[in-house]
Parts: sequence; C-alpha cells; structure tokens
Amino acid sequence: MGAAAIDEWYAVSNLPEPDGGAFAREVTSAFGGVGANVAVALDRLERDAGLVSRVGDDEYGRRALEYLDETGVDASHVAVCDDSHTRSLILRDPDGERAIVTAGESFRGLRPDDDALAAMGDADAVFFTAYAPDPAARRVLDRIESLRERSAEGASGADGETASEPPTLVFDLSGPVEELVGRGTEPATVHRFLHRSDLFVAGGVAAPAFFGSAEAAVERIAAAQRRAVASEPGSESRSRRGQTWPRAVLTRGADGMTAIAGGEVAEVDAFDVETVDATGAGDAFTAGLIDRWIAGPSAEAAAESHGDRGGVVPGVRFAAAVAAINCTSRFTQPGLPTRSEVESFLAERGLGPDGSR
Repeated sequence: MGAAAIDEWYAVSNLPEPDGGAFAREVTSAFGGVGANVAVALDRLERDAGLVSRVGDDEYGRRALEYLDETGVDASHVAVCDDSHTRSLILRDPDGERAIVTAGESFRGLRPDDDALAAMGDADAVFFTAYAPDPAARRVLDRIESLRERSAEGASGADGETASEPPTLVFDLSGPVEELVGRGTEPATVHRFLHRSDLFVAGGVAAPAFFGSAEAAVERIAAAQRRAVASEPGSESRSRRGQTWPRAVLTRGADGMTAIAGGEVAEVDAFDVETVDATGAGDAFTAGLIDRWIAGPSAEAAAESHGDRGGVVPGVRFAAAVAAINCTSRFTQPGLPTRSEVESFLAERGLGPDGSR
C-alpha cells in the first residue's frame, strides 16, 4: 500500500541552501512512489505483487495507470479520484544526492475499501509505507490484528473453515516525523507498527527523527523485539518463524545497515558502486528483504542452510545488492534489477545467489 507517483526530475547544479538557488540543466519525469517502487521491484524479482493506492483523474494519474499496466503489478485495487495526482519534485545534484518535495492530494485521501482489505488479508505479506494516511494505516492494521487473533484462537468463519494464516506485516518508516504530520502515519500508529510488524525498516533520516537518535532506535527496537518474543512463546504468531523474528533493519545508505533480529544486533556493509542516482534505493532494499526473508525460502530451509541466526545477514546482503544495482541507473524504477542480475552481482563478489558466503 503506497503511492504511484510521477517524479518530476530537475538535474541541478547544486542542492540549494535556505534562501539559495540552483540551475536545472535538465528537466524530465519518471515513475515513482514508495508503494509502486516496492511493488515493481518485487515484480522484477518474479514475485506476484499488487498495489493498493489512489490516483487522480488527471494527466498524471492516467500516466501512472498506463505505466502500471505495462508491468506485472496488479493494479485492480488502485482507485481513481477527483483530487490532483500525487507527484514529487526531485532535485538531484551532480553527485547523485537529492532533495524531494511532494504535492497532490490523491494518495492522502486513500481509504481502502472492503475489496482491497480482503485482498490484503489474503496476501502472503502486506507492505506499508509511513506516507500512508493515518486512517488507512490504522484500518489495515486493525484488520491484520483481527486476522492474527482469529488464527491464534483457531477460530472458524461462517463457512466452518479454520481461519487462514494472516499476512506477514512489513512497515517502512519512510520519512521523518515532521514530514508525516497531517500527511502520513501518525506517531501513535507508527508505535503500533513497531510492536506489531514482522519487519520494520527505517532510513538514516527517519529513524533518528522518530526515536531521538540512531543509538536510541537500535535500543528501542531491540527491546520491542525481545518483549514480542517473550510474550508469544509457542503461539501461532510472529514468533512461529523462529528466534530471529520479528526483524528490523536501519539503513544508512553507503555507510551500511544495522540488522536487529529477535533483539540481537548485526552490522552489515553496503556494496561499493559508482552511484548515478540514489533515489529509490531504500525502496529497492526493502523489496529485496521481502523477497529473501518473507517470499523466499521457509524459516526451516533458511535455518538448515545458514543456521537460524546466520540466515539474517545473507538476506541483508541480497537486499543491499538490489539497492546497489538500482543506484547505478538514473531514476527510481528503470534500474530495478531482475533476479539473475542480482545473482550475477553477488557472484562477482564471491557470494552465493542468496547473499551467503
């Protein structure tokens, strides 16, 4: 669940300081939006992905729908509205650094209908971005928690069938708190996601802004995971995946990643590549984690291959490879790699196709 935005790109001489300026050498547009980026990235990795979103009934919205139709992403739960379509102005300097300003009301008005909620309930995993409007985020989280309760109780539906396993929940704290106010997921709801997500992801700007510092983010997330595991021993819940669940990753771009799994912390280096454009790298990384950790081999298979704890780091490496490859191309989605491209990238660095040594 996330935006299918149109990105308007300005290749500028520099990122302007307050009251400063810049010159745009080139102006163009491309497709983006956190939700669409993750869905398209999973589609490139040969996973079945759908998008729950809302687009404007204008030129931008029509372009977004036409583009999605050219991918393998299921857009049947993308609503069309009268609001202006969500779009982002991206300033990118010669070194690939960027600043992003988003406008348009279409995604802010997203309220998933019953069909969309049912589709998410039937999925293997549900991905959320913190840019999702708070009423929508709370409604879907309530539905997933209800499904978890039914599954834990072994409840039966009206047809007498036992409740199916609820979807795995992935949450990306995509932006700092001040950027989300009045637009995205409110702090109280983010707190719920922290304690209820199977996988919690946050970037180098968002994590310190929400938790107070990078160090505090690690400490609070690890503590939340330990409480989750302690409160759910032997139950049909997140802990069913093994000792290293729930999981979280804090990303720091080229400075690497911090993985927190079952309350334990591991540092993982990023891959060194010649960066052309870093926009969307975090979304590509999250898609890689979903591919390896959630849609990939079962917890039992991963434990046999690497040991339960050892299986965490290879997944981060695989995701880091997806992000690194994406950084070598302009714009967000054109450079999203296929599975064979990721495996070749890892092989060139002496790693297995799953990121293992």
